[in-house]
Formats: sequence, C-alpha cells, structure tokens
Amino acid sequence: MRRQGLLHAELNRVIAAMGHTDTLVIADVGLPVPPGVRCIDLAVLPGVPSFMDVFEAVYTELAVEAFTLAAEIHERNPAMVALADRLSQEGLERSEVSHEDFKRLCSRAVAVVRTGETAPYANIILHAGVTF
Repeated sequence: MRRQGLLHAELNRVIAAMGHTDTLVIADVGLPVPPGVRCIDLAVLPGVPSFMDVFEAVYTELAVEAFTLAAEIHERNPAMVALADRLSQEGLERSEVSHEDFKRLCSRAVAVVRTGETAPYANIILHAGVTF
C-alpha cells in the first residue's frame, strides 16, 4: 500500500505503463469515451471527484510535455483557461482544437479518466513526456 500520492491502483498502472507521446485524458462526467478506449471511471456524485482534484493527483505522477484542450473553454470555462495559462507558463506545449476534434483525439488515448466534474469543457489530453 502506498503511503501518499496517487492511491488508485488502476490509474497508477496506466501511468506507469505510458511511453513518450502516449496520451491520457482527464474528463468531465459527460465526455463520451470512444469504443475500445479504457475508461477509469472515478465519478461518484455530480462534482465528486472534481476535475481539478483528479488533474493535480495525475499531474504529480505523470511526466507531461504537452496538453490539448477544447477551444470552447474561452467562452465557457474560465477555470480551464487559468489552468491552460499555468501549464503554458510551466513550459508545456499547448494545443487547442474544437470540441469535436477533441473528442476524435480521445480515440487515441491510453485511457480516459472520468471525473464527476459538471463544469462545461472540463477536459484535457495530457501528452506524456520523458524524465531524462
């Protein structure tokens, strides 16, 4: 048993097995999971767990070099805009695509982590980096 950090066994296994440029999606409760893509469903109640709680837990464990968001965040989700700005300031490469294109990109993900988040467009694709 781990003492600290990410405790979810399945999510830990997925992160540990990821290679450079593999992608992991952290999603709100409504994002459709493409057929054939593993879904790690953490949703318990609306808002539980929140997108940000899950994001921060994953982000501390995964080497990330880039991220992708839906461009619609600018109109509908200021918290996601703030997160994108923070990650860009940390040196991560930023991509924004339409929500429809975002959903298509999810089909290439190693997994989609479904949160209980109900805020619109609270979704991110994390592109794995390397630690060396």
